[in-house]
Amino acid sequence: MDFFEVLRNRYSVRAYRPDPVPDELLQQVLEAARLAPTACNRQPFVLHVLPTAGKEAALRRIYPRDWFIAPPYVIAVSALTGPAWARKDGKSYAEVDATIAFDHLILAAAALGLGTCWIGAFDPDAARAVLGLGPDEQPLAFTPLGWPADLPRTKQRKPLSELVRQR
Repeated sequence: MDFFEVLRNRYSVRAYRPDPVPDELLQQVLEAARLAPTACNRQPFVLHVLPTAGKEAALRRIYPRDWFIAPPYVIAVSALTGPAWARKDGKSYAEVDATIAFDHLILAAAALGLGTCWIGAFDPDAARAVLGLGPDEQPLAFTPLGWPADLPRTKQRKPLSELVRQR
């Protein structure tokens, strides 16, 4: 699939088949995150790969939807505040870098025919506990990863004229 086709066709999947995801495909989506650009190439993030089988109760604490635990994997990204680059005014780029990496992962999954759904409305305390995060590691987003069992709906997007200011 060409890159712009991936961008047009990617959607938030909310129904998954339980079919296994081959390890080589999982490794490809993880590699896409590793290749993402980060400030000063510090890569201040961790990807947490959670097989859903046997972890249903813990994952439901994080996000209580049945479709969240239907596919074979849930992946989380957390930002590491310690090693992240910071701007002169103190703004840490940990969250920016981690979300860029996660977006690369999600787009790679779409290119391979896998479904994802970016989830930010999770319980952060449950996420910290389930993932065993330290004090300088912030949970940012989760996604199920598996084969879609639904079809995309039409996406509504603002026109460029509302999003772009040329100066």
